Amino acid sequence: MQYLRAMTRRTSIPRLLLALAAAGVGAAVVAGRSPPEPAVVLPRAVRDSMGAVFRTFNQHWDQLADLNTMEKMLGTIRPTQREYLGCLIGRVERETIYVERWAPARDMKQLQLAVAGSCDSVPGAIGTWHTHPYRADQNNLPVKERSLSPQDLQTFAASRWAATLVVWDEDSIDAAARGPDGRPAHPVAVRIE
Repeated sequence: MQYLRAMTRRTSIPRLLLALAAAGVGAAVVAGRSPPEPAVVLPRAVRDSMGAVFRTFNQHWDQLADLNTMEKMLGTIRPTQREYLGCLIGRVERETIYVERWAPARDMKQLQLAVAGSCDSVPGAIGTWHTHPYRADQNNLPVKERSLSPQDLQTFAASRWAATLVVWDEDSIDAAARGPDGRPAHPVAVRIE
């Protein structure tokens, strides 16, 4: 702190800011502001198409009344819905990820409570999205996975993608995105435009 006081007596504010930036201190921190948070912008048509995919692959979630609790929890007997993986296509401008459209992941393998596939060869891909289908509880009521799971977040952190989204209902979305420093942030704002 004494170093900063001495610098301010001998140096103009612009030079002080340059010195601090060179030392690894961001201008936002110097100005007393937090760095901007990342956000994801989705056109309404894109959000609606994701909702349609959710409805398609989740339409039979409640047809498990004849299964016991363990069978319902494991989802191994008769999967009534399947997760879906899509590739987000768009652009990144500073801390905002603009999704313009999406495409199905290549080599998709759909299970009731998991999905795999690749977006690596999809032109313009900036991230991924997937569904978290309902599963039935002991009373055959829907259990909704309302956010990205810890495994989803680990997978995202290890990836090169700018964003990842999960859809758990027709219009419910949770998102993680990389901030300006490249580190994953969760949850982040999703704006529908």
